[in-house]
Amino acid sequence: MELLGQTVVNAIMTTCFYMLIAVGFSLVFGVMGVANYAHGEFFMLGAYALWFLYGELHLPFILSVLAALIIVGLVGIITERFLFKWVRGNVLGGVLIGIGLIFILQVLVGRIWGVGLPKPVPAAFPGTLDILSTSISWQRFIIIPATGFVLAVLFLFLHKTQIGRSLRACAMDSEAAALQGVSINKSSAIALGAGAALAGFGGALLAPIISVHPYMGHVPLLFCFIVVIVGGAGNLKGSILASILFGFLHTFLTTYLDSTIAMIASCLLMYIILAIKPQGLLGYAEK
Repeated sequence: MELLGQTVVNAIMTTCFYMLIAVGFSLVFGVMGVANYAHGEFFMLGAYALWFLYGELHLPFILSVLAALIIVGLVGIITERFLFKWVRGNVLGGVLIGIGLIFILQVLVGRIWGVGLPKPVPAAFPGTLDILSTSISWQRFIIIPATGFVLAVLFLFLHKTQIGRSLRACAMDSEAAALQGVSINKSSAIALGAGAALAGFGGALLAPIISVHPYMGHVPLLFCFIVVIVGGAGNLKGSILASILFGFLHTFLTTYLDSTIAMIASCLLMYIILAIKPQGLLGYAEK
């Protein structure tokens, strides 16, 4: 029972990690029609921002996380203005630019801070929390409420503000939204900025419990693609549903069997779902 409880808690944290990465990626794809392959590097930048602000400058942890969110969000807006703006709606063009951006960000971070040992990030919340005979560190547990809060703010923003409704309109039909006076350029910049900010927030939040190095964005990107494709490209609720599904599946199989088997099973499940419903769990079939 103790192992089961620990596995459930780990599965919830894995799900939160998937959500932070996949929801931002799905938002960008829905609004811009661009598959940003550099999304994992935004996650890496968030982790490095937390390491530098909290680990090196010793700023408060919460302030450092919020600063990382803002910094990476601004990086996302800059890349949209100078790179992704010109390939909006062109999936292949976005892929090529994203791949190039991966190498640029990796080399830039490696040149500035080196590519040796992972950067150490001290835990901000010492001690453990006991839940139903299961012990979990506060540093890991804080991921769960933080993810819930940020995603709640995002959905309130998308449904209760004029800018958020404009983003949703662009995701549904960009041409119709433009005819109604919605600025596609502004919406695209906000979408990529918000998507990058979510990835950066995830990187900052997880930095104290993972290895921080220039090439840490590959694994998040892989799981991001699986979750977004299965949930339905551009569908935020679908990404959340798929995050829960694969978060629990991967964690339980890794714990009780093997990580390789967990990855094979995840890919196999993805193939089965797409064979039954090619548009994803909550995606819409093209007419």
